[in-house]
Amino acid sequence: MTTAKKPLVIGNWKMNLDYVEAVHLGQQLGVMLKNKPAEHTDIVVAPPFVDIRSVTSIVESERIPMDVGAQHVSAHDNGAHTGEVSISMLKRLNVQWVLVGHSERRSMYAMTDEVVAATLRTVAKNGVKVVLCVGEALSVREEDGQNEFISAQLHSALEGLDENYRELVTVAYEPIWAIGTGLTASTEQVGEMTSHIRSVLFKLSLSEARVLYGGSVNGDNASSLVAESNVDGFLVGGASLKADSFMTIIQSCDECYDGKR
Repeated sequence: MTTAKKPLVIGNWKMNLDYVEAVHLGQQLGVMLKNKPAEHTDIVVAPPFVDIRSVTSIVESERIPMDVGAQHVSAHDNGAHTGEVSISMLKRLNVQWVLVGHSERRSMYAMTDEVVAATLRTVAKNGVKVVLCVGEALSVREEDGQNEFISAQLHSALEGLDENYRELVTVAYEPIWAIGTGLTASTEQVGEMTSHIRSVLFKLSLSEARVLYGGSVNGDNASSLVAESNVDGFLVGGASLKADSFMTIIQSCDECYDGKR
């Protein structure tokens, strides 16, 4: 890691853990962070909607040094949108981050680029931090079209974004072929894409945005990825469901920051 940005590690719990399990995991993380603080790293967990109130309660009452995020939100403020949740509802629960455009939302729930852009603006105009997820399928990578594909996703979501909202944006690169598959992009592939994303963000006047990597990140590969790929942290899936493995990833970022900044 060679950038000057403070690293960020986000645990996306996806559709896992009921509220009892979520509280237990949150408490475990709290104990671990008390015993070994991550002094240089921002930490976020994104539970399922039904767990958010329980997790925010223990984070606040036990003063755990991490934020709580949501995995998705509606682009609409309210109304007849059965099954959806609005940004005002999340803010009432002290949610401070929202993932927007995760590949699973795009592929399984028909979240188009247009919906991603509208959702991002809804979140940002409400003062909540946005994690814009971008990433290509294996077929795109095999045809060497990943740079153009990611550029199009970034431009669609961020072009023309009000300058007052730009500081709220983080980008997470998550190659679809490396999510939950056990496959991980090489440090060279991640480094090349991170540099490409930063070049696009610079043109969009978002050069200060952090760029994360997500895709089968675990305790074994986190150190090499953060040290060699110039990422600003990670969007973690399965490895965030266990306190030990999630803390290993957090400490990898923290130690890299501490040793090289």
